[in-house]
Amino acid sequence: MIPETLMEILKQDGIVAIATLGQDGPHLVNTWNSYVRISDDGRLLIPAGYMHRTEANIAVNPEVLITIGSSKVKGLHGPGAGFLIRGTAAFLFSGPEFDLLKARFDWLRATLAVTPGSITQTW
Repeated sequence: MIPETLMEILKQDGIVAIATLGQDGPHLVNTWNSYVRISDDGRLLIPAGYMHRTEANIAVNPEVLITIGSSKVKGLHGPGAGFLIRGTAAFLFSGPEFDLLKARFDWLRATLAVTPGSITQTW
């Protein structure tokens, strides 16, 4: 289940960091909070325009770490809230989740679908 505070963060400007680990070591890529959609089953759906190294890493190790936050949402100790999401990911090149994002982001080549294993508010 996606916490309400995280849903509020997704409505704000901000950067999402996505970390993967592949044969060449760790890799980090960014996207925007407002690009992320939540599927009916609670997965994070992220448009991928490039993310080629992320895709290669996920092919050998589907585990991802994602951080997301906003200074505009009240957090645990005052202004600003952030989350650490641990999960598994897959790239989708067709199907309903792909079509959903393609309708909004005509530049995407794939949908990065992340199934959260844990969602922890960090601040």
